[in-house]
Amino acid sequence: MGTDRGTPSTGGAPDSAGPTHPAPGPEAAPACPAPGARTTATRPAPGPDPGLYGPDSVTWQCHGDPVMWIAGVRALYLQALHPRAVRGVMENSDFRADAWGRLLRTADFVGTLTYGTTDAAERAGARVRAIHRRLSATDPRTGLRFPVDDPELLLWVHCAQIDSFLHVLRRSGVPLTPAQADRYVDENRANARLVGLDPAAVPAGTAALAAYFDAVRPVLAAGADAHAVDDFLRCPPIHPLLVPGRNLLWRPLAGLAYASLPGWAHRLYGRPAPAPRSTTRRLRLTGHALRSIPAGLRWQLPPGHIVGAMRRLGPGSRPSPYTLRTSAAILDGPGRAWHNDGGDFKTWRSPD
Repeated sequence: MGTDRGTPSTGGAPDSAGPTHPAPGPEAAPACPAPGARTTATRPAPGPDPGLYGPDSVTWQCHGDPVMWIAGVRALYLQALHPRAVRGVMENSDFRADAWGRLLRTADFVGTLTYGTTDAAERAGARVRAIHRRLSATDPRTGLRFPVDDPELLLWVHCAQIDSFLHVLRRSGVPLTPAQADRYVDENRANARLVGLDPAAVPAGTAALAAYFDAVRPVLAAGADAHAVDDFLRCPPIHPLLVPGRNLLWRPLAGLAYASLPGWAHRLYGRPAPAPRSTTRRLRLTGHALRSIPAGLRWQLPPGHIVGAMRRLGPGSRPSPYTLRTSAAILDGPGRAWHNDGGDFKTWRSPD
């Protein structure tokens, strides 16, 4: 997977238009065409466009889960540890002045790529590539200018995002098997292409993703820019009347996102985190609480991509990671979907 899908047909045999002879009786039955006669076939009407992924994908079933907001904040923490990547953000956007808008635009982009039509996803990707082509920043180490669409930086941003999405989903209790986790990483090479990467150069499975992080870690650091991101995520500026809500809702979620980072990231930031088992327990409790909110209510919030996708494809396209349990037995063998809790993530698993 990881490539665009064509528009599926509705199925059924094509109608033929050829010479027919009425048979006796109330109905006319078509006869075989005469030798040498030309026949034409009516092409079936195309079905609704499933987009880049479609309901059969792991990505479709998982990206509607409410813990994706925690995963998105974790991705920001992780992405800020690449000095050039975070410098590109600092020089080309005032995220502190429009932080909520930036988060919503990122959510809109992910939602469009996951649940929008193929055309909508392609147009969203083209817009992002056009913006990035015009931007550059100064390397904090060498002082040289570099383009923000440097493939090295695009790959880091992509891998940090996919690792965060997958990690938080599984650690919060979404029942993905190892095979399904590999499928998820592979499927998301489609969105890597849309931001300007060669899919062949992007990790296609969890082992390759882990190997990428092992290779990139020597260049990671928590400089002034990373600490500015950390300070902002811990206490984003907000209208005074909304401060109680921020302290009640945002701070625990941001703290949970930080706690879910791998230990080496905590060491780079120089800020302690709760014990891994405690973080896992909190993630599961938070995931359970968020999933108890009716999906129909959650999906009405902006940007509303899931509601639009279900209108386009029908109620059978309703995303839920628990529908993946059915196919898990085929992919991984009996039982594994029910018992695997994501504990094979070596960055957070505690010793027994």
